[in-house]
Order: sequence, then structure tokens, then C-alpha cells
Amino acid sequence: MDGIHDKLTAMAEPAVTSLGYELVGLEYRPNKSEGLLRIYIDSAAGVTLEDCELVSHQISGLLDVEDPIQGAYRLEISSPGLDRPLFKAADFERFAGVEARIRLTGLWDGRRKFRGILRGVQDGHVLIEEEGAEYAVPLDRIDRANLVPDV
Repeated sequence: MDGIHDKLTAMAEPAVTSLGYELVGLEYRPNKSEGLLRIYIDSAAGVTLEDCELVSHQISGLLDVEDPIQGAYRLEISSPGLDRPLFKAADFERFAGVEARIRLTGLWDGRRKFRGILRGVQDGHVLIEEEGAEYAVPLDRIDRANLVPDV
């Protein structure tokens, strides 16, 4: 993780949890014209539009005061959805046994993408089983990971 991502997470997490939601994770994509800050929230009862509006109002005020992002950006508050993003080691443990897609920041073992069944985390590596073979993918090399919806 980089500094701004860590700072945004440290700012958002207490605000989100104080409202009774789980901070699933966040994505910050800077851009010259307008960046994007997307925050994923969840709760045992699910997430409604009103929940997103409530968190958006709280986070907007916090961002206005702290001003951690230079330039223009768009704030989005979202539920994790069916293709839930996975951010932390605990997410990969929690969803062990579920199918996921993983994209890496570069090639690792000659590959950049994996799709298979999560088997947990061990020694800083996400274990994923794909077509009968198990791979240990370095957690710090994961660019994006999502559950594969079972519809």
C-alpha cells in the first residue's frame, strides 16, 4: 500500500465503523482531471442507498476538514456487491472455499491473472487452487481481487 491509501484508510475506518458499518476497503485512483475515491461498506443487514448517503455525508465532511487529496476527485460509497472486492489478508481467509479472480501488479511465476478457489493465507501469500494446482500468490503483489458471483 502507498502512503495516501494508508492515510485515507486510517481516516475513513473510524468514521465508517462509528456509523455501524464495516469498511470493506477503498480504492483511490488519482487522475489529472478528476480522481476517484471509492469506499466499500457493508453490514450484517446489507447496504441500502440511504446507508451510502449517510456514510458519504460523514466522509465528505471529514475529507473537507482533513483535505488529504490534492486536486479534484469524485467520492463514491458503495456496497461490495456480488463480485465483492478483497483487500486484506482477513478477506482471503474469510472467503476461503469461494471462487475468486486475482490480478497482480506484474508477472509472477509467468502469470498476471488467476481464477480459482481461495484456500486462505499462509506466510504473506494468498493460496488459490486453479484447475487442481495450488498457487501461493504474494499478497503484496495483488493489484485487484474479487469474488466470482455464483448466480
